[in-house]
Amino acid sequence: MNHLDVVNLTKLLALTEGKSEIKVGLIDGPVVTSHPELEGGNIFEVPGKQGTCSSAGSAACIHGTFVAGILSGKRGSKSPSICPGCTLLVCPIFTEATQGQVPSASPKELAEAISECIDAGARLINLSVALTQLSKGQRELEEALDYAANQGVIAVAAAGNQGTVGSSVITHHPWVIPVAACDLQGRPIDQSNLGNSIGRKGLRAPGDEVTSLSTKGAPSKMGGTSVAAPFVTGAIALLWSQFPEANAAELKSAIMQAHPPRRTIVPLLDAWRVYQFMGKSRL
Repeated sequence: MNHLDVVNLTKLLALTEGKSEIKVGLIDGPVVTSHPELEGGNIFEVPGKQGTCSSAGSAACIHGTFVAGILSGKRGSKSPSICPGCTLLVCPIFTEATQGQVPSASPKELAEAISECIDAGARLINLSVALTQLSKGQRELEEALDYAANQGVIAVAAAGNQGTVGSSVITHHPWVIPVAACDLQGRPIDQSNLGNSIGRKGLRAPGDEVTSLSTKGAPSKMGGTSVAAPFVTGAIALLWSQFPEANAAELKSAIMQAHPPRRTIVPLLDAWRVYQFMGKSRL
């Protein structure tokens, strides 16, 4: 079984590569947009942002390119390549100055990036982020997530990798879909955060030894909830491509119907089941 099979994405991938009108905001590091497995794709910078890497060896660039590969790699590459037909809006939030560290950003920086992606036309936002300065900027971040809800822009966020039970200002927000990480058997990995808000409105997706694009040479492997989040984001992008007339509330409702909440036991994404629910609801 591969990572796509774990969350029943394979049949959905056979139907579509995604549509360009479905714009996904990638709030992450910059991306090697010249990568042969990304080049020529529907990848654009959010206005005013430098979305292309200046230092391919930086942790920010490595992380951004890896996540971009999961979403927008060419079909047939070593990456999951879930929705290459959708438009990817790159909005770098991680600085390339910190070499070899886990990239992170402040709540205020994330709030600004969310608003910029929405204003650029994103219908989905992927938040594979870790936050610093948690005591500052929380109000601005909550307001940005409220703005996403008011504009019908779905926000998918990594649950975090501290191996704790609880929630953050992001995962607690009622509009956000938090994503916990699992292995190839669908079991939560030890480092993945869990909690009531994550179990109540979140999903589990692959986050263990996932292969995607590297900034140099051969593909690389990475794990954690930041890797799991784009599986959910990509699945929603494909669903929206198949049901373009649906609004965000309808899509979120179908996800909830297909995955009844289970408190701290986070439901495993079943993309094909959501597709079936969407099909029935459109009859």
